[in-house]
Amino acid sequence: MKRSAPTPAGSVSPPLIRRKIESATTSKAVASFFKPASQKEPEKLVWRTIDHSLIIGRYNAPQNPPQPRTLPVKIAAFDLDDTLVAPNTGNKWARSAVSWKWWDPSVPGRLKSLHDDGYLIVILSNQSAISLKDNSKSKTLKKDMASLTNFKSQATSILRQLDLPISIYAATAQDRYRKPRLGMWEEMLEDYDLQAEGAVDMTNSFYVGDAAGRDKTDKRRKDHATSDRDLAANIGIQFHTPEEFFLGETTEPYEHVFDPSKHLELAKPSDSTVNGAVEHTVSAPFTKNSPHELVIFCGSPGAGKSTFYWDVLQPLGYERVNQDILKTMNPENRTQLPGIAFRSFAQRFQEPRLEEGFEDIYKVDFEFKGTEEQKKLWSRYWVSKFST
Repeated sequence: MKRSAPTPAGSVSPPLIRRKIESATTSKAVASFFKPASQKEPEKLVWRTIDHSLIIGRYNAPQNPPQPRTLPVKIAAFDLDDTLVAPNTGNKWARSAVSWKWWDPSVPGRLKSLHDDGYLIVILSNQSAISLKDNSKSKTLKKDMASLTNFKSQATSILRQLDLPISIYAATAQDRYRKPRLGMWEEMLEDYDLQAEGAVDMTNSFYVGDAAGRDKTDKRRKDHATSDRDLAANIGIQFHTPEEFFLGETTEPYEHVFDPSKHLELAKPSDSTVNGAVEHTVSAPFTKNSPHELVIFCGSPGAGKSTFYWDVLQPLGYERVNQDILKTMNPENRTQLPGIAFRSFAQRFQEPRLEEGFEDIYKVDFEFKGTEEQKKLWSRYWVSKFST
C-alpha cells in the first residue's frame, strides 16, 4: 500500500485553470464600430440644444419615411402633456419613460392617418421643469441633469411607439421660444426649410393643445392658461383642443384674460370730467406752467411712463428720476418681470384725486405709434397667465 505525497503548505485546492474570457461584444457590434461613419445606419432619434434653452429631437422612422411633400406643406402641430400623453400615476405630469400613457387610445392611429395624408407632424411644448443652466457650480446641477434625462427618456419612449417621422421642440426658459411666442414655430420652419412665403398651407395647418382658457368641468380641471390657443392665433392657423380633435366634441366657451388687439380699437383720447374737475388726456396740450414743477407718474411696469417722458416732458426741459437712474434697480440684470409685480400693483393702486393737492391730473390713454409691421408684432400674444 502506497501513500500519496502530502500537498505543499497544507493546500487542498486544485490547481488553477486559466479560462478564456468570453467577450460580451457581438461581432456585429465590432463590425459596426469599425465601419466608416458614412456606412453606419443613422440614429433614429437625434437631439440638439440651441441657445441653452430650446431642446430639439428629430425622430427618423425608416419603416414610415416622410411622405413626398409639395408646397405648400400642411403642418399638424401638437402640445405634449395632456394632449398626446397623460400621466399613468397620481402625479400631475408624466416625467419618465414609463410614467405616461396615451391621452386617448385613438392618439397613435390619428397621428398615423395624418402622416399618411401628407402632414408634417411636430410637437411644440413648454417644459419649464427642465433647466439647462450653463454652470457646473450650480447647486441644482444634479437635479437639472436628471430633469433633462427624464424628459429625453419619456420623449424617446413616445416617439418609438409612434415610429413616425416627428420632431419635438421643448422650450425650457422664459424667452422667445416659449409659447405663445413664435420662437419654436420659427425654428421648426427653418429646420424644414419652410420660411418662404406660401411654403406652409395656413388654411389646413393646425395646432392642438389643452391650454385654451376653458373653465373647469366634471371631466377635467380648469385650463391653466391660454398659451396654446394664443400660439395658434399668433401663427394664424386653426386651433383645436384635444377633446375637439381626438374625441370630436363641440367647441367650449373660453375666456381671454388679455386681448392686445382690443386696445388698438380704443376711442381717440379726449378730455373728461371727473368729480367736477377736468382730467386731460395725452392728446391735450401739455405745458410747463412754472420753473419748478413735480410730475408724478402712476402706472404699472411697462405702462409707458418712460415713453411719455421722452415724447412729451423732455422736450419741455423736465429732468427724470427713477429707480434705474438712482441705481436701486439695474434693468440690464433684470429678467422678465414676474406676474406678481403687475398683480400687486393692480391690487394696491388708488387713483390720485385733485383734493390730494395736485394741480392737474392727466389720464394717458393708450395710443399706438409705429409702422404696420411693428403693429403686427404688438398685436401678438406674448405672455399667458400662469403658463407652464
